[in-house]
Amino acid sequence: MLYTTARDWREAPNKRVAVFGMSGLGKTYISNMLRETGSWFHYSVDFRIGTRYMGEHIVDNFKREAMQNRFLRDLLMSDSIYIASNITFNNLSPLSTYLGKPGNPDLGGIGFEDYVQRQRQHREAEIAATRDAAVFARKAAEIYGYPHFVADTSGSLCEVVSPDDPDDPVLSTLSQAALPIWIEGDDSHIETLVARFLKAPKPMYYNEAFLRGIWAQYLAEHDQTEEDVDPDAFICWGYRQLLIKRLPLYSAMARNWGLTIKAADLAKVRDAQDFVACVADHLPG
Repeated sequence: MLYTTARDWREAPNKRVAVFGMSGLGKTYISNMLRETGSWFHYSVDFRIGTRYMGEHIVDNFKREAMQNRFLRDLLMSDSIYIASNITFNNLSPLSTYLGKPGNPDLGGIGFEDYVQRQRQHREAEIAATRDAAVFARKAAEIYGYPHFVADTSGSLCEVVSPDDPDDPVLSTLSQAALPIWIEGDDSHIETLVARFLKAPKPMYYNEAFLRGIWAQYLAEHDQTEEDVDPDAFICWGYRQLLIKRLPLYSAMARNWGLTIKAADLAKVRDAQDFVACVADHLPG
């Protein structure tokens, strides 16, 4: 790790961290809070995915939809309008919309194999965007003059790494650039996240083998074909299974590559000084 003791961390003139864990437990909250101090550069992996690596796919999807509308088609073909994605750190809807949900197209679903293809694109984008954190850690200091750096990783980071492999290329690159910190939730957090998700289901990234397994299981248990599936029903059905699957992966990432801070402890953090103290409390010495 970059900082092996609390003293190393406290005395470091350039503090660099990468927060990871389930979406909704505070990664972006902490990152925004640190950025607002003016001393921390905030690197969002999801923003990088949606702009640098998936931006063209997202806009092409918008154009496909526009081409089905004669009015918009004529304007688009005559270069009278242009279509762009307006992704921000706090609004990743264009990326989620592109990923989509498998199932009945009349209910907003897309074909399962099309869904798998978009998941593959996201996997490659996430790997590249996470490794780019090392590049932006350098840029933050050398170009912009920020003394500190926080990487706000994707909730699906655990799906694209092998945490028990000491040579994992993504985690090796990330851990050399920043201190990985797992924001660990408890059972109550899981239930809160599930309840929140059920109210507003959103597209998710899955490991392909896991995705194919739960898709086949869902079709069999509900005696449905691909065209019968309610996209939201499938996504909600698989969400809890996905959270449970990810917990041991997050734990291994923290054990082998960084440290763990409970979400309840980070929830008490109110400013950058609190954050520095909280991290120090979780390091030896």
